[in-house]
Amino acid sequence: MIENTGSVQYRKRTQRDYSLAFKMQVVDEVEKGLLNQDQAQRKYGIQGNGTILNWLRKHGTLDWHSSNVMSKRDAPHKKIKELERRIKRLEAEKLILNTAIDVADELYKTNIRKKYLPLVQQNSGSNKGEDMPIEGSEGLPA
Repeated sequence: MIENTGSVQYRKRTQRDYSLAFKMQVVDEVEKGLLNQDQAQRKYGIQGNGTILNWLRKHGTLDWHSSNVMSKRDAPHKKIKELERRIKRLEAEKLILNTAIDVADELYKTNIRKKYLPLVQQNSGSNKGEDMPIEGSEGLPA
């Protein structure tokens, strides 16, 4: 059966028509990127949606098994819980790192943490931000 879609004619095929040479031709065109699976299906009149994918898996040179595994979308409440756990973990890491910086400052009498804001406020005489404590700014004149 010949189907006319615009200026190009396509022949609908049945399963009996798919020779090995035909399958290899379609697989070759898809793997070279000349056509995607949908375009090849329309061009050659292949009716089954998974037919070309099966050919790619069976006769193709690329790994088509793992690339088409669809990931299940997480439910929103699962994603929210995951993000909340991540926030807690990152806050704990931040606390540990800030504590390590404070200990290093005390032990080695260094100023690892840059504390420009309190120094700028002191020099400019600005009262902005004095109510807001800056983490790790204890002991600095405000």
